[in-house]
Amino acid sequence: MSSKDYMTVSNSTETKVPLWQRIVIGRRPVVTLIRMVILVVLIVGIYQFVLIPVRITGISMEPTCHDRHVGLVNRLSYYSHEPERSDIVAIKTTGVRIMYLKRIIGLPGETLSISNGVVHINGEPLSEPYVVYKMPWNLPPIPLASNEYFVIGDNRGMPQEQHDFGRAYRNQIVGKKL
Repeated sequence: MSSKDYMTVSNSTETKVPLWQRIVIGRRPVVTLIRMVILVVLIVGIYQFVLIPVRITGISMEPTCHDRHVGLVNRLSYYSHEPERSDIVAIKTTGVRIMYLKRIIGLPGETLSISNGVVHINGEPLSEPYVVYKMPWNLPPIPLASNEYFVIGDNRGMPQEQHDFGRAYRNQIVGKKL
């Protein structure tokens, strides 16, 4: 090996440390190990408790979210404020591992209806630029309670019977999709 492959570390006794070891581990291996452990704990904590990876199954959110893609849901997004209209949210059904990914269109206290594919909130039509294809869905007026949201997918080009949508209670909303 050439003298370029080693660096001299000055202590009371001189030792030669390989350059790769100096770059990867650094001068103080214990400090590097502590940093790595802290980093791993932070990453695991964030992905376990803050950001939840979700695999999208189905076409109900097309074209916004595609089938078999993976997205992240931020569990902390609604600690400072309540969910808002047009937010894409994860809704727990039977646990944290099985969730629906839907868009909020109705807020607590509102009355929602769908007439010929057009959503009406308190009698006023809702602008939905994220809906590309619409079928003539019809839904009678649904009043929402103070802790209920109305959620539905963006793909309204499929028959109403093949689509899961409806009321979601506030405590079912896990977080907002990033």
